[in-house]
Amino acid sequence: MAARIRSAVLWRSGSQIIGQLVMWSSTFLVLRLLTPADYGLFAMTQFVLALAQLMNGFSFAASLVQSERLDEERVGQVFGVLILMNGSIAAAQFLAAPLAADYFHQPMLVALLRVQSLLHITTPFIIMPQALLSRNIDFRTQGRANLLAALAGAITAPACALAGLGVWTLVLAPLALFTTRALLLGILGRWWVWPRFSLSGAGATLGYGGTVLVSDILWFVQNQADVFIAGRRFDAHMLGLYSEGLFLTQILVNKFVPALNDVAFPAYARMQADKGAVAWSFSRALGLIMLVALPCYVGLAATAEPLVLTAMGPRWAEVVPLVRLLAFAMPFVTLHILYPPATNALGKPRIGAISSGAGALLLPAAFAVGVYYGPLGMAAAWVVATPLLVLVSSSLSLPVIGLSWRRLGGAIWPPLVAALGMGLVVTGVDRLLPAMAPPMRLAILVPAGVAAYAALILLVARSLVTQALAMVRGRSQPAAA
Repeated sequence: MAARIRSAVLWRSGSQIIGQLVMWSSTFLVLRLLTPADYGLFAMTQFVLALAQLMNGFSFAASLVQSERLDEERVGQVFGVLILMNGSIAAAQFLAAPLAADYFHQPMLVALLRVQSLLHITTPFIIMPQALLSRNIDFRTQGRANLLAALAGAITAPACALAGLGVWTLVLAPLALFTTRALLLGILGRWWVWPRFSLSGAGATLGYGGTVLVSDILWFVQNQADVFIAGRRFDAHMLGLYSEGLFLTQILVNKFVPALNDVAFPAYARMQADKGAVAWSFSRALGLIMLVALPCYVGLAATAEPLVLTAMGPRWAEVVPLVRLLAFAMPFVTLHILYPPATNALGKPRIGAISSGAGALLLPAAFAVGVYYGPLGMAAAWVVATPLLVLVSSSLSLPVIGLSWRRLGGAIWPPLVAALGMGLVVTGVDRLLPAMAPPMRLAILVPAGVAAYAALILLVARSLVTQALAMVRGRSQPAAA
C-alpha cells in the first residue's frame, strides 16, 4: 500500500505540475492578449458553472471510492445518475442563461453560458473513470489523460486569443480540455459499463452521496459568494482585477492541493479500519504539504510586485496589493481543505458538511462588508474570515481523525517559522536592490528566498526534509505513534 500511495502521489502531483506548467505558459501569454474586462465576464460565467456543477453527481461517484466492496450493478447505477443529472444541468443552464445575464447586467453572458453548457455533457465520462481509477489508486492512467488534455487546452487558448476571439478564448479552451480528457479517460481507462437507471438497493450510495452533496453546496456558497456579491457592485474591470488576483494566490491551493487530496481520499478509505494509521498519515501529509505551501505563500507576498509585472504585465499592476493581502489567507484555506478527504473516508461526511456550513456563513458575511471597500476590501475579508473558519473545521475534524491540537501545531510550526524567516530575508534583499526591471528583480529575489528557506528549514526541521526526500526516493519511514 505504501508503494502504491507513493506512486499515486508522484503520478498525480507530477502530472499536475507538468500539466500546470503547460497551461501556465498558455495562461500568462493569454493574460497579455486579453483585458481585465474579459476576465471579469469569464468570472461571472464561472459563478454559474460552479453552481451548476454542484449537481454533477461527483458526490455519488465518491461513494464508489469510499466503499469497501463494489459490484457492477452499483457502478451502473451511479453512471446512470451521472448521465441524468448532467443532461438536466446542461438543459437548465441553456434555458436560464438570460436570467444570469440580467442579474449581472451583461447581455453577452447568454451566448457564453449556452456554449459552456456543453461542458456538462462531458462530465459523466470524466467523473466515472476517475472514481474507478482512484478506487484502485491508479493515478498513472489519469495522469496521462490529464497531461494530454492540458496540452489541448494550452494550444487552443493562445490560438483563439491571437485570432482576436477575446473572452471566447476563455470559453473554448476549457471545452477543448474537457472533451479531450473525457475521450482519453475512456480509451486509456477501459472502464466502460452500461448505465442503470433503476435505483433499487442504492440507499447507502444515495445517503453518502447526498451528505457529500450538501457539503459541496455549502462549499460553493463560501467560495462563490465573493463573485455573487461583487459581481453586482463592481464593473467588469474591477471584478477582473479581483478574480485574477485571487487566481494567482490560489494556484497552489486550487491546482496542487486537490491533486494530493485525490490520492489521500482513497488511501484513507483503504485504511479506515485503523484510525491510528489515519491520524499518523494525516499528520505526516500535513507537514509535508506545509513544507512546500508556506514558503510559496510567504514568497508570493514578498515578491508580489515583480511577479505580477513580470508574469501578467503592467496593465495588471493594480493586482499587486491584492496578492500581498490574499497570500496571508491561503495557509488557512489549505488546512481547511485537507480535512474532508480524511473525515469522508472515515465515513463521516457530516463533519465536512458542518464545516462548509460555517464557511457559508462566515465568508459571505465578510464579503458583504468588504465589497464596500473595493477589491482590497474583498481581499481583506478573506484574511479576517479564514482563520475563524479553520478554528471551526479543526475543532470538528481533529477528534474524528484522532489527532491532537499539539500534533497539529507540531506539523505546521517548523515550516511556518522557516517561511516567515525567509520572508524577512527576501524583503530585506528587495529593499537593498537598486531600481531595475521587474524580471531581473524577480530573478534575484527568488534564489535568495530559496536559499534562505533551505537553510532555515534544515535548521529547524531537518527530519521533515528527510521524510520528504525519503518519500520521493521510495524509502519507507517508520510510523510514529
